[in-house]
Amino acid sequence: MHRSSMLLVSVVLLASVAHSMAGDWPGWRGPTADGQAAAGQKPPLEWSESAGIRWKTPLRGRGHSSPTVVGNRIYLTTATADEQAVLCLDRATGLILWDAVVHRGQVDAGNHRLSNPAAGSVAWDGERLFVNFPNAKGIHTSALSPEGKLLWQTRIADFVMHQGFGSSPVVFGSTLLVSADHRGGGKVLALDRGTGRVIWSQDRPKIANYTSPAVLQAAGRTQVVLGGCNLVSAFDPQTGRKLWEIEGATEECVTTAVTDGRRVFVSGGYPRNNVTAVEADGSGRIAWQNSTRVYVPSMLVSAGHVYAVLDAGQVVCWRSDTGVELWREKVDRDFYGSPVMLENRIYVTNLRGVTFVVEVSPGGAKVLAQNKLGDEALASPAIAGGRIYLRSAKTTPERQDFLWCIGE
Repeated sequence: MHRSSMLLVSVVLLASVAHSMAGDWPGWRGPTADGQAAAGQKPPLEWSESAGIRWKTPLRGRGHSSPTVVGNRIYLTTATADEQAVLCLDRATGLILWDAVVHRGQVDAGNHRLSNPAAGSVAWDGERLFVNFPNAKGIHTSALSPEGKLLWQTRIADFVMHQGFGSSPVVFGSTLLVSADHRGGGKVLALDRGTGRVIWSQDRPKIANYTSPAVLQAAGRTQVVLGGCNLVSAFDPQTGRKLWEIEGATEECVTTAVTDGRRVFVSGGYPRNNVTAVEADGSGRIAWQNSTRVYVPSMLVSAGHVYAVLDAGQVVCWRSDTGVELWREKVDRDFYGSPVMLENRIYVTNLRGVTFVVEVSPGGAKVLAQNKLGDEALASPAIAGGRIYLRSAKTTPERQDFLWCIGE
């Protein structure tokens, strides 16, 4: 191939990747799996139930999973008292295209008042959909076709239910990474995406924990990082070999780890509040720690700074290298969804269905807008193609979940 032709192909491929990243939200925490939305989008700043809504769709059952947005479709999980399912919606209209039941009966709901057996988000690999469900005292990972046909199902672990289960599957290469920490002894595994066959498996401590695997590029190599179980652990995603592990952080974590390329950041909230920054080079050195409660909403890293939305409603900024706190601003209270960052704005939704748009920089924070949809929300928003996709519920006169498409 001539050099000019190769250059043209490279430009076309780069443009295609950029368009895909801007246009899609292929799994938990978005196109880069760290809560960062593709730059250049212009979603609305303000909206309400009567303004700025392109469509809203009632959903059967309940769920806390965030929408997965790919191509002209949206996928998300839901659950009733006796079913766990994946829903597929048309992206342009919100019309439900199909409703695929993955499990009937033996639904494990969890023991916390806010837990839900459809908490993990759907992952997409370009060919298949993947989902984790707690069912029949075990955790099952399932693969579905884009039309909702069950392709395979693997029981990845027995599971001793405590408060609930919320880990989402993560696509890496030809494998799917899944985790199931619990009081009976957890596991982190890699499955073959095509068959569900276990490629590698590592045992975890007998401690309840709720985090999803994070595939991070840190200290010059790819690492799968899990916080919680009184550990911070890193594995080789191809072999499962433990790269490094330190005692620290805290027992129960919900947040997914993030990195600045050199350090790994984890947080948790039981039995103690903790944010930990660990050097990712295998030295075991803790760069910094503090006792801030960042239990449920996952953190964000941008340009040498760590931003977090505390469960109690404060937004905080630390330097990623030293942990020096630059500012802390009160926004509201009761945050369970994770924030999404679009350039210098954070979008985050609280329990009462209010999404705050907060402009942030190392110099401070400013609330630009407060937008309420419904009465309750625990899911994180997805921002793709200049639109915001948000799951919330109206609680009166009878509870009803909705998926909202917010856009000009």
